Amino acid sequence: MTAYVGGTTGFGPPSWTTAGRPGSPVNGQLGWNSTLGVLEVWNGAAWQIVASTAYTVTYLVVAGGAGGGGGGGGGGGAGGLLTASGTSVSPGTAYTVTVGAGGSGGTLSAQGVSGTNSSFSTFATSTGGGGGSSNVGSGNGIAGGSGGGAAGSSASYTGGAGTVGQGNAGGTNGGGNFGGVYPAGGGGGAGAVGGTGSSSGGAAGGVGVTNTISGTSLYYAGGGGGGASTTSGGAGGNGGGGAGTTGATGTAGTVNTGGGGGGAATTGGAGGSGIVVVAYAGTVARGTGGTITITGGNVIHTFTSSGTFTA
Repeated sequence: MTAYVGGTTGFGPPSWTTAGRPGSPVNGQLGWNSTLGVLEVWNGAAWQIVASTAYTVTYLVVAGGAGGGGGGGGGGGAGGLLTASGTSVSPGTAYTVTVGAGGSGGTLSAQGVSGTNSSFSTFATSTGGGGGSSNVGSGNGIAGGSGGGAAGSSASYTGGAGTVGQGNAGGTNGGGNFGGVYPAGGGGGAGAVGGTGSSSGGAAGGVGVTNTISGTSLYYAGGGGGGASTTSGGAGGNGGGGAGTTGATGTAGTVNTGGGGGGAATTGGAGGSGIVVVAYAGTVARGTGGTITITGGNVIHTFTSSGTFTA
């Protein structure tokens, strides 16, 4: 514990780290916590912040991916993805984190269910992926963070629209049955539009995008592959997209990536849940919440379910 006195440097309170706080503080004991960047006082029961300095964080917010369609259904759209740096947070302030769920797969009589939104307080809200279409209703994919793929059919169907700045549209079904193939469109991904169904089978899901906020370059928000009646289903997009299939059940999107589920002959795969990551420079955690890791000079708070980030 140190204190600063003298001359033109002025006078300052004692300074300590969070780990080095006084072991037996007295009421009103005041000091600068250099770990948290706050002036704090012991109120008899806990350390209370008196004054603080804001700091900046980087965040990644990925919404839940959508379910793929059934009945030769389109791939589910990936959850919307938002990321930014330089966001100012205030020590001691609690910020709500919401992690969106993946949507369930569609059936012979229902389209894939869209994913739900993820958010980091009021800073960012990403939109859940749009459901992959089953061969019911319009046959068009549903709009979302990234749009769902069109259902396989002899009629021409289109993919659902993506949200600008978050993802891309789902793919079309190619407009024909291609000799009984009935290929469906792939779900859109954060990095690319979903593929178009063809005589080769269901289309691939749109690729996601890479992000290094976790300390490793990882893909997030890949679209689900489209299903087909014969030949083959489409591959899932990098970033957790589930593969489409000619079989009964599509492949689910990977959890905590926002990947869309794959389309299938009977039941589409479920979409993968989303994720929220908050990171800032340092070697000691200033905030609380989520799973905390420290690597490469950054403190990383990873939320795989909803919670609170307290700066």
